[in-house]
Amino acid sequence: MEELLIVTTGGTIDKVYFDDKSDYQVGEPQIGRILEELGVAFRFVVIPILRKDSLHLTDEDRALVRSTIAAQAARHVLITHGTDSMVDTARALAAIPDKTIVLTGALNPARFRGSDAEFNIGTAVGAVQSLPAGVYIAMNGRIWDPARVRKNVEANRFEPAA
Repeated sequence: MEELLIVTTGGTIDKVYFDDKSDYQVGEPQIGRILEELGVAFRFVVIPILRKDSLHLTDEDRALVRSTIAAQAARHVLITHGTDSMVDTARALAAIPDKTIVLTGALNPARFRGSDAEFNIGTAVGAVQSLPAGVYIAMNGRIWDPARVRKNVEANRFEPAA
């Protein structure tokens, strides 16, 4: 991997809460800080394009993500994204050729102790380096095909689509 392109769209991974998980805003992307603290042995560039809860992402937002990725030379792409509409965005990116694209996020903000953010980012980094071209989701310690996964909102996890 020459360089990892990271595109950030917001979501829980970047949320900052001001009281008991009710008043929040999507803050600065956390992935660059996390990768720097972990001392990764690869180059990366972060392009923050959106700061939205994924429930508020539109088709126009997905088109922006798609065009941003398609315009970059990088073949390895990691996207941080909110979990509620991650599958929809992954499916919208399926037609981008010759790139390995992995979407990940967190069920708890990266700033929270015990967040799954670092684990999911690590899984995504491993996946983007080892998988063939295509679009994947890295959540809950697994790599998912976007056509065969769903988020179980009640259980707060990703699982095979029925």
